[in-house]
Amino acid sequence: MTKIKSLGVNIDHIATLRQARATVYPDPFYAAKIAEENGADSITMHLREDRRHIQKQDVLNVFKGMETKLNLEMAVTTEMVDFALELKPQDVCLVPEKREELTTEGGLDVVKHFTDIKKAVEQMSAAGIIVSLFIDADKKQIEASKEIGAPVIEIHTGHYADAANLTEQTHKFEKIKNTAIYAHSLGLQVNAGHGLHYHNTLAIAMLPEVVELNIGHAIMARAFFTGLGQAVKDMKQILLSAR
Repeated sequence: MTKIKSLGVNIDHIATLRQARATVYPDPFYAAKIAEENGADSITMHLREDRRHIQKQDVLNVFKGMETKLNLEMAVTTEMVDFALELKPQDVCLVPEKREELTTEGGLDVVKHFTDIKKAVEQMSAAGIIVSLFIDADKKQIEASKEIGAPVIEIHTGHYADAANLTEQTHKFEKIKNTAIYAHSLGLQVNAGHGLHYHNTLAIAMLPEVVELNIGHAIMARAFFTGLGQAVKDMKQILLSAR
């Protein structure tokens, strides 16, 4: 029997809807409160360089008013590291970022950007922030993450979620499974996320090594029809059933 998995709910799309009309609503803060009240164990927000959805004030509002914890997704830039050091959220997840992408397209290349990432991890760890690295299911990236000193990795599940057929999905799942086992054996906490929805999350949640799943798009999409509270409950029930 696996332990109950933590559910991190990404509320970026609430801000996306607001920014589409440049209004003051819907407010991500209220989304965070509804998610917490219905089973979310943490709230994930990605403060991007281009500010296409979440704004700095959104992060401040949620951090000050939440009852669980904030997982701040951010790029490895001086601006964002300085902001994190000032805010001191419980968790930070370092992710790759480029302006032309619709959403994060892959994992952080820890091997290529080793020096910059190591510096950022050291600075934030010294401030008491738990730093996670969002990486692809790749052994070299795991080893580099361990060498850097990051205590947590989040495995990018997008390739698994986007698989064209069952054979490909099974192959991607096995890669995630083996990566999770290897990372756990090195003493790293293993989280997972990206592209997970109501029909593909259970298999990932059942992996004993996976501690937390961060899910946003699927929950927000279902919320249009069921309401946000019920959408969060439905996803949390999947995680509970993975025991």
